[in-house]
Amino acid sequence: MGALPYDGGTTFRVWAPHADSVAVVGTFNDWKGQANALQREANGYWATDVAGARPGAEYKFEITNGDQTFRRNDPYAREVTNSAGNSVVFDPAFDWEDDNFQMPAWNDLVIYELHVGTFNAPDADRVGTFMSVVDKLPYLRDLGINCIELLPATEFPGARSWGYNPANPFALESDYGGPLAFKAMVKAAHQHGIAVVLDVVYNHFGPGDLDLWQFDGWSENGGGGIYFYSDWRAKTPWGDNRPDYGRPEVRQYIRDNALMWLEDYRVDGLRADAIAFVRNVEGEENPETDLPEGWSLMSWINAEIRAHMPWKITIAEDMRGNDGITAPVAKGGQGFDSQWDSAFVYPIHEAITTPNDADRDMHAVAGAILHTYNGDAFHRVIYTESHDEVANGKSRIPEEIIPGAADSWFPKKRAVLGAAIVLTAPGLPMLFQGQEFLAHSSFNDNEPLQWGRAEEFKGIVQLYRDLIRLRRNLDGHTRGLGGQHTRILHLNNEDKVIAFARWADGAGGPGDTVVVIANFADRTHEAYRIGLPAGGDWPCRFNSDWQGYDGSFGNFGCLSATAEAGKYDGLGWHGSVALAPYGVAVLAQ
Repeated sequence: MGALPYDGGTTFRVWAPHADSVAVVGTFNDWKGQANALQREANGYWATDVAGARPGAEYKFEITNGDQTFRRNDPYAREVTNSAGNSVVFDPAFDWEDDNFQMPAWNDLVIYELHVGTFNAPDADRVGTFMSVVDKLPYLRDLGINCIELLPATEFPGARSWGYNPANPFALESDYGGPLAFKAMVKAAHQHGIAVVLDVVYNHFGPGDLDLWQFDGWSENGGGGIYFYSDWRAKTPWGDNRPDYGRPEVRQYIRDNALMWLEDYRVDGLRADAIAFVRNVEGEENPETDLPEGWSLMSWINAEIRAHMPWKITIAEDMRGNDGITAPVAKGGQGFDSQWDSAFVYPIHEAITTPNDADRDMHAVAGAILHTYNGDAFHRVIYTESHDEVANGKSRIPEEIIPGAADSWFPKKRAVLGAAIVLTAPGLPMLFQGQEFLAHSSFNDNEPLQWGRAEEFKGIVQLYRDLIRLRRNLDGHTRGLGGQHTRILHLNNEDKVIAFARWADGAGGPGDTVVVIANFADRTHEAYRIGLPAGGDWPCRFNSDWQGYDGSFGNFGCLSATAEAGKYDGLGWHGSVALAPYGVAVLAQ
């Protein structure tokens, strides 16, 4: 489908079942509508070969339906001049050199969500590009990041957007650099050992600059025509523009889009936006508004990926606590590998932003730590900040804690507390751009990330680097942080202290079992006793209160704990650790 170059020309093919005639016009025929007519094929398709139409040529389809004649961009265009401009014949050839990137084990992933336009923008007047992301890859690599997740980067109206208003779903945003720059970014990320996950939007298209709308001139009930539902199922929070998941050609269009990113652009995974609105009109657990064809569409796509590229990861944003999203397709599930977990982010966010210590619910914190989907620790993505959680009337965690004083002690301590839970709890941990240097205010698409803060708060950056080293077991002591097993060892809702163990193999042991102790109160404990899983010395591998991380920290906390025999917390050994206010200690033998 679309424009397929061959030696000396291009084949153009398009689906327009209600058209009376179709031609292709462009720079190769001086935009003359009668010069290159397409021939009708079966099932509403049209096609022709045009000699002399070479990569770089601009074009559109000229469609006649009754007394209407109009021009449309190619639905499959890989490149456009801009969202309101022309399609461009794109040569997919690219020198990947020796790119044989191996996707990290999923339980080793540390994801960094970023927005291309603001992540490394030159200034407030210009947007960032795929190549400006490349400039920061060494920084991300050194931080320990091994997976970046890009907000949607397909063509949208204008130069600034979050990306959740796709105008040309197959084309890379021209202001970001277009398709070749995107490939160069993926190649560079792989050279730095970093996987790339792309956010895709299938719950709606548009609404602006959307040539898919009434594409071949046909519509029903004032709807969007062949690509969209024409009844109550069209309604979404973003307009009456939900794709028709029951129509075979639209299903194929979305499936082709998903596989294109994974195959042609070599991205390592997809994050599917707002899947609740693909499987249900209202995005709720309401059987009366279910879209079974939406469920089956995503299951089909995931099944194809699993059959042919099982190392690629697919992540759903559903946020409804539905195990079926990550259940196997063979068991009636949608087959995603992981999903963003509302059962983690909301209680942890509440626990670290609530002003009064007495109001922190440690039982809710324990529930957030232990929650799984289908009994698998890595069927969920966990985080305290994402593009959704720090916008739409909400702010970055430090700003939420004390508005206008985000750089003060309380915000720093409790933001770090939340990050430590993210990077030690079961799940795939995710950070949002700038979180590691206490980015404040709210996220929007016209304010560049303030990279000067990375130097100003270089100690906090080091704290994140140290936590990521532990999470990825880069020093060989903390394999359990990538394991399936979690147990709450100690829960004190009065003093607001929780301890939990993580391990990977059997009953755990040295080099495997990790114990995390977190103090959710502004109180120092000289020697806080907890049960421990085994006897012997338990060296402290991380202390969030170390003054090297921030000059305002107290430099107070554990060095190690020695386990003594004797029952405590239902365990056969116990030991004491020093805990700083809002401090986190990580022990591993």
